Amino acid sequence: MASTLIRFCWYLFLKFGFFKFYIRLKVKGNFAEIHKNYPKLIIISNHASHLDAISISTAIPFKYWLNLYFAAAKDYFFSGFWMTFFSKHCIGAIPLDRQEKKREAIHLVVNLLSSLSKIWMVLFPEGTRSSTGLVRDFKRGVSLFSLRTNTPILFLYLENNYGLWPKGAPFAKPGVLTVHVGPVHPPAGIDEINKAFRQWGSLIDPKAFAEGVPMNLWDNQVPTPSTE
Repeated sequence: MASTLIRFCWYLFLKFGFFKFYIRLKVKGNFAEIHKNYPKLIIISNHASHLDAISISTAIPFKYWLNLYFAAAKDYFFSGFWMTFFSKHCIGAIPLDRQEKKREAIHLVVNLLSSLSKIWMVLFPEGTRSSTGLVRDFKRGVSLFSLRTNTPILFLYLENNYGLWPKGAPFAKPGVLTVHVGPVHPPAGIDEINKAFRQWGSLIDPKAFAEGVPMNLWDNQVPTPSTE
């Protein structure tokens, strides 16, 4: 009860405070319709900012929060008392050890997806925040979890997350962040997931899937003159 109350207060702050007056959050898609058809999902997204987890959770209606979990790096999100308290009670994070106990982390996620009839598990399959804003190839963990538990995968794309709070910046700047709700993909190998996500995401933000050009330099690129 106490944890639910804390999460509700955190939701109110995000929904009617931070993401209304400081950063304007837009959601393109219908989570309610998706939940009706897919009460069990792995949710994946691009990852380039500390805004990512809280923007996803705010975009999802609070009535689904009790079934919402975020797979988070243990060495960062559970690094101290207050960070652990925040991660557990506000975000709904579960600790994944990226260093020494990877098998335990895999077992934990697989067990949750196998045992719960209603669960939305959020993963950032790039593994860590992008330092350029470009979307990198996904690690195979998301495919492993999906195939082992026969869980479909929902695609999300966070537009302008890097622009508002890039890796290394002390805090976010005000602006607009858009959560694009994409298709639900059946369990599949990582190559197929990578290809499908890139094809869909490129329709929204082509520059985020370009090769070698950091997002913050994109607007400064000089077009190559035509030889025709």
